[in-house]
Amino acid sequence: MSEATQPRPQLSFVVPVYNEEPSLRELAREICEHAGATGREFEIIFVDDGSTDGSWQRIEELASEDDRIRGVKFRRNFGKAAALHAGFRRAQGEIVFQLDADLQDDPKEIPRFLETLEAGFDLVNGWKRPRRDPWHKTIPSRIFNWLVGLATGLRLHDHNCGYKCMRKVVTEELRLYGDLHRFIPVLAYARGFRVTEIPVHHRRRLYGHSKYGPSRFLKGILDLLTVCFVTGFASRPLHFLGTLGVLACLAGGLGLIYLAFVWIMHQAGVPGYGPIGQRPLLVYSAAALLLGFQMMGIGFLAELFAAFSLAPEAVYSVEAETGRSA
Repeated sequence: MSEATQPRPQLSFVVPVYNEEPSLRELAREICEHAGATGREFEIIFVDDGSTDGSWQRIEELASEDDRIRGVKFRRNFGKAAALHAGFRRAQGEIVFQLDADLQDDPKEIPRFLETLEAGFDLVNGWKRPRRDPWHKTIPSRIFNWLVGLATGLRLHDHNCGYKCMRKVVTEELRLYGDLHRFIPVLAYARGFRVTEIPVHHRRRLYGHSKYGPSRFLKGILDLLTVCFVTGFASRPLHFLGTLGVLACLAGGLGLIYLAFVWIMHQAGVPGYGPIGQRPLLVYSAAALLLGFQMMGIGFLAELFAAFSLAPEAVYSVEAETGRSA
């Protein structure tokens, strides 16, 4: 069947791959089995993120055997966010699945994802339950998920679950870079999309090993600060930086006013008031005042940058239009 006559897929499965050659054929078979059972046309997009094993050769084999399977190969390892971005941009289905290539995500959950999505949601996040990972991964994950919920208002049990289902419009509005793939539900929620989660079967790892080390927790906290700033102040950076600057100036100013009073009383010979030149408060107050002016200056520059470079569509999301001009 030629590409022109192939039916357009309704479902797209985006699978980032990094040294997962042993599991790819079984994963493709399971996706084809359970996605085919839904009666919808589908496609599978494997994105090889610079694998050094035989992953790309296996993807080429699968693509040659089944027209519904496609492959994208990076020149080197660029990270999971880049792989997902590449897959999302090539997805043709109106519903996009994201899942990992290590067989821990069970394709049997596909019908449940679709059922939940069609209940009125835009993104359905998986919740690995019970989670088949060692304690040194699950405990930091619980702390991290609690912090994300506290900071963003979106409370999920497993924000970073690699198993998700979303409408294509969500992927079109996501701006993924760095490690922000961990915050896809938060980024969608900040755009006004309806987000929920469902418990999913999490299988034990049979091949390979985890690509994440202990440093992931610290990086996650730093990325959380980035997400909070991007989702809350991307179009109005002065509100954040200016507030910090005003508070710093206020603290520094109050300190200097107090020291000026002490100096006046000392010059007048009032007992109990000594010189101020050696007081640490003088240095702290001057530094706070200087820092405050710098923060406000950076805030003004960031505001100018946002005003002239940020596309208007980046700060709002349209759900529907009606009327003669729609």
